[in-house]
Amino acid sequence: MTASRTILAFAAAAAIGSGLAWSPLAARAQSSAAPTPPSAARDAAPMAQAPTSPSTGAPTVKPRSDAQVEARITQLHKQLKITKDQESDWNAVAQDMRDNARAMSSTINDRNGIKPMNAADNLKSYAQIADTYADGLKKIAPDFEKLYDAMSAAQKKIADTVFNQRINQRVRTTAAPAATANHS
Repeated sequence: MTASRTILAFAAAAAIGSGLAWSPLAARAQSSAAPTPPSAARDAAPMAQAPTSPSTGAPTVKPRSDAQVEARITQLHKQLKITKDQESDWNAVAQDMRDNARAMSSTINDRNGIKPMNAADNLKSYAQIADTYADGLKKIAPDFEKLYDAMSAAQKKIADTVFNQRINQRVRTTAAPAATANHS
C-alpha cells in the first residue's frame, strides 16, 4: 500500500466524528437511501462503488443525508456513553459533524454538476473534495480532543476501539483494489 493510501485510510477513519464516512479519493460513496447500520462492525462496512456518469465515466458520489449524519451522531453518543458533564463538549463535536457533512455535500454536489469533466477537471474536483475533507478534520480534531480528554478511562477505551475498527476497515477496503490489481 502506498503512503498516500495509508494516510487517506487513516484520515477517513479519523473522520469518524465528522459524519464523513467516505474516502473521496478512492471514489467510493454510500447511497443516501441506505440505512445506517446499528453496530460498529456493520458501520465500518465498505462503501458501495459509486455509479459512474455516462458522459464522463467519473464516479458520481452521493453525499450523506442529514438523517444519516444525525443517526451517526446518535450512535456515537450512545457508543461513547457521553455523560451529562460531557454534553457541552459533545455538542461541539456533533455540530462539527453536521457542518462537515454539509460542506462535503456542497463540494460533492458541485463535482456532480460538472459535465462533461475532462481529466484535469476531474483532478481539480477531487483536490477540492480532499481540501474540504481536510478542513473538516482540522475543525473537528481539537473539539474531539477536548471531549476525549474529559472522558473516563473506560470511555477512552471505547473511543479507541471504535476509531481503530474504522481505521482497520479503511485500510482493508482501500488496500484491497491495489492488492488484487494486475500491474503487468
